[in-house]
Amino acid sequence: MKIYVGSDHGGFEQKKYLIEHLTGDGQSVTDCGSYSTESTDYPDFAVAVGQQVAADTDKETVGILLCRSGEGMEMAANKIPGIRAALVWQPTVAKETRGDNDANILVLPSDFIGNEEALEIARIFLSTPFSGAERHVRRLEKLHNIEHTRYED
Repeated sequence: MKIYVGSDHGGFEQKKYLIEHLTGDGQSVTDCGSYSTESTDYPDFAVAVGQQVAADTDKETVGILLCRSGEGMEMAANKIPGIRAALVWQPTVAKETRGDNDANILVLPSDFIGNEEALEIARIFLSTPFSGAERHVRRLEKLHNIEHTRYED
């Protein structure tokens, strides 16, 4: 599995913690920035990770994004076609968003969860396969159709 990780300044320290532990688990992790606690703009890193995940046809490629609330990262990442980013704050949500919704980017709110909880959530997200249940496949097809429909006033 390939994992692309990114954060703004608010998620930087937790991102470092996750990268250290996930690489220690034997995961292939690429850091897409930021590289310090200096103030940055979250959309830049959502795009950096999202483009990598969307461009790779390997279904085992995922992303992890971190910022203070997670909201901005989730919104920015979900603007990229093919991305299904999910804001997750507890382990059961990680399992469901991956198993039911085939999320390909995990978004973590670093101000609201500690490092150990973030790591637990990431490990669950990474180890949970998409169920492939017919109802979930049908719903994903509908999301795909929404994504490729032009809406005008």
